[in-house]
Amino acid sequence: MPFGYHGSCLRIDASNGHVERVHIAEATLRQFLGGSGLGVRLLLDEGAVDADPLAPESPLVFAFSPLVGSPLTTSAKFAVVSKSPLTDRINDSLASSGFAVAGKRLGCDALMIVGRAAELSVLILEQDGSDEPARGRLLPAEKYRGASCQDTEAGLRAELGHEYRIASIGTAGERLVRYATISHDGRHAGRGGSGTVLGAKNIKAIAVRGTLRTDWAHPQELTALSRDLSKRSFGPATAKYRELGTATNLLTFNRFNALPTRNFQSGTFEGAANLSPEQLTATRSKTRESCVTCTIGCEHIYDGVRVEYESLFALGSLCGVGDSDVVLRASRRCDELGLDTISAGGTIAFAMECVDRGWLDEPWLRFGSGEALLRAIELIGARDGIGNLLAEGSRRAAQAIGHDSIAIAPQVKGLEIPGYEPRALQTMALGFAVGPRGADHNRSGAYEVDFSDKVDRRNVTIDAVQHAIETEDRAALMDSLIVCKFLRGVFEDFYAEAAGMLRAVTGWEATADELRETARRIVAAKRQFNLLAGWTPAEDTLPERFLNTPLPDDPAASLSRTRLNELVAEYHRQRGA
Repeated sequence: MPFGYHGSCLRIDASNGHVERVHIAEATLRQFLGGSGLGVRLLLDEGAVDADPLAPESPLVFAFSPLVGSPLTTSAKFAVVSKSPLTDRINDSLASSGFAVAGKRLGCDALMIVGRAAELSVLILEQDGSDEPARGRLLPAEKYRGASCQDTEAGLRAELGHEYRIASIGTAGERLVRYATISHDGRHAGRGGSGTVLGAKNIKAIAVRGTLRTDWAHPQELTALSRDLSKRSFGPATAKYRELGTATNLLTFNRFNALPTRNFQSGTFEGAANLSPEQLTATRSKTRESCVTCTIGCEHIYDGVRVEYESLFALGSLCGVGDSDVVLRASRRCDELGLDTISAGGTIAFAMECVDRGWLDEPWLRFGSGEALLRAIELIGARDGIGNLLAEGSRRAAQAIGHDSIAIAPQVKGLEIPGYEPRALQTMALGFAVGPRGADHNRSGAYEVDFSDKVDRRNVTIDAVQHAIETEDRAALMDSLIVCKFLRGVFEDFYAEAAGMLRAVTGWEATADELRETARRIVAAKRQFNLLAGWTPAEDTLPERFLNTPLPDDPAASLSRTRLNELVAEYHRQRGA
């Protein structure tokens, strides 16, 4: 077995806590690495494509990587991979925390959870020495029912001990809101309903504690690489994330008419300045934090609330709410309930437009109303009243509402569109359309192309396809190694440097070309999963709103259905699909 790996997956039955150690061949590890790549491979081998995502037999995989536990900056990450209850397609959500390091120290490269507990439970996984296998047990969790993610984790740390690292779900996961998250140390495996799958297994939280470490093939070389990468990660390529965080994009997008506003009816929001990090910094107390092993420090916390661009857009401009007090309260409440802010904001904004059009009889639910936004979040978390419909996501809500409202539902394959106006950023529009898990800015970095001199972002040509594919491949490799995407501007030759890191950790004589092939293999595996799960070419598109209708505040930003279809067809041709 190569260095950096344990060579196994722990398969845990949630009905009784039984743990089975399943061998993973070295060839599989080399072909799929870890993280998203390994998670998808394990799901395919398990036959997960055939199961209802919320059925007991549907597996949920926590996948680590060879870099986890190493001194490489941003490497303490894990992927949660499953069939999505929101899209019925592949879903992989990534997050950083000590849970990744503690989980790998159980002596495994992945955790696979199947089955369903008879009562709401905490799954405890422990390993107590080099000769001891990991074992599992269930702890009744009724006293945590309805508790926030933060309160659950704090209570379990006090109950079990601070050496345990904990991932949990909030009320949204318990009540099977289809876009519930898995929380850990205030961070979230957010999109696609990973928390919903865990809730369907009646698992309120997972607590892990292990002692097994992996050795490195070339420790001195790894130390040198780590020091160099850390130094570069603190340079100009990441300065904006340190200074203002991801929210630094908000005013830039607004200037480019690319800030989705009022359910994508506009690309410019008149209240954008109120939500900007510049304004928040000037008017609120702020602290900064970093993920485990991270030297970048992109987390900006205002009045106790972690602020990200995607939350500001989804709960702010998309719903027409410019009151920063309300948006911060809404973001905090989503974190407590365990709700994906993008899908929550997208579904609420969709409902607001349906009210405007007379398709939905909820007159209180109006654009610009902070009270309505906060009320809707509570109703979704409780699955109460209209919240029961909105808990299904915008695609299912549109199917129930009718009136051809699917044309304005802001989703692709059922996953709500993040904060990038497709008509103003048309390479990103392609990335959204073909994304295996739906509209996603983290699995396709095509917006980087739109903001470069490689394309005309409002009138892209076929040349854009190759660039979009390159960003998708790079993201797949980063999500499988795993390292943070905020490092992308730090690397001079990502594939060559990734091969060097992998060689220092594992001992494999990997090359840049091999890793390019690995990235393509991982993307293909995701598409294989979707194809087996029922994907059809008709899914690779955008809602009708974005096609043949120019952006009202930027008429030059117009994407025809014909042009999108040409881009999608060329994408699949180049992918060999």
